[in-house]
Amino acid sequence: MLYAIVAIDRPGRTELRLKTRSKHLAYLAKAKKKVRAAGALTAEDGQPVGSLIIVECKTLAEADKLIAGDPYTKAGVFESVTVRPWKHTVGTGLPELAL
Repeated sequence: MLYAIVAIDRPGRTELRLKTRSKHLAYLAKAKKKVRAAGALTAEDGQPVGSLIIVECKTLAEADKLIAGDPYTKAGVFESVTVRPWKHTVGTGLPELAL
């Protein structure tokens, strides 16, 4: 099942996000069989304000565990994290998710 992880940064954590970025990317690369798409949520000026990660996991608990182990989560970058089942319905912007 696909899950959308929406994580919103704590205000003032941009520097911490940048310092932790290489560990975060390495973590996602290690989990590449589960991560279907990932990227920063940004403000209109392009500054990161959070993350959107689409994962394929067997259960919600597995998706929760995945984000709990993320270096951004462990470092306290995120103010909030929401994990919800996600159903790809429309669009071909992510060919690997195409129906």
